[in-house]
Amino acid sequence: METKDIIYELRTKKGLSQEELAEKIFVTRQAVSRWENGETIPNTETLKLLSKEFDVSINTLLGSPQNLICQCCGMPLEDSNISKEPDGFFNEEYCKWCYADGEYTYNNMDDLIDFCADHMANEHFTPEQVRTYMKDMLPKLNYWKKYTELGSKEKFDEFKKQLIKEFNDLHIEGMPEVTELSALIGGYVNLEYTLPNGQKVKYLDDGATYLGYQLECEFGGRCFGLVANMDFLLVCTYEENGENPELVIYKKRSSNSNKSSS
Repeated sequence: METKDIIYELRTKKGLSQEELAEKIFVTRQAVSRWENGETIPNTETLKLLSKEFDVSINTLLGSPQNLICQCCGMPLEDSNISKEPDGFFNEEYCKWCYADGEYTYNNMDDLIDFCADHMANEHFTPEQVRTYMKDMLPKLNYWKKYTELGSKEKFDEFKKQLIKEFNDLHIEGMPEVTELSALIGGYVNLEYTLPNGQKVKYLDDGATYLGYQLECEFGGRCFGLVANMDFLLVCTYEENGENPELVIYKKRSSNSNKSSS
């Protein structure tokens, strides 16, 4: 169906006249008439209002030109499972399970893989096959994409091993041996540190993906937080729920380290 037919069908199904619909989305009746005659199509902002009014995605209003998938888990998206922002507008990037009411569900790729392995496995698709599939697919999605320049999964794994070695080579007192790193979204680990001069700073990008992990301090009481990417290593400590963070090390990675992982 074309946009003109979709708008007409949705409007009549909801029992609205052209004038009533126009009032709801702040346009003229003539504008609605031109859409339904196929003379024009709504602009982006008006499509958002129509989407919210009719409870369908913009993709549906435009005749479903894209095959949408969740950019966090890879699930095919339909109007019934697309996420919404707190104001009620559709977020056509994610499913309603990965993003709900303005909050992301997963900040650790391994947690999502564990969940999918438990719930997607069946007589035709074993948990290990699910894990293999998800480990290959997830890094290609926008939510997790950060290291595509590394190429294959093998190179990505080599990069993680290199970072683990670099963390352990720091020999930080009280920090257990690092054995694993997980993909983490910056917004979940972007703590605010107080400098000696009282200034408060953050070092990460909320929207970027990093490799990191949490370890309990061998002396108890606090946890170590590890974060890294191609350019730096960051180690901090904090109390429960990230309270009272203290920066331990923020170290630029050397060019030799970068070359050895690429």
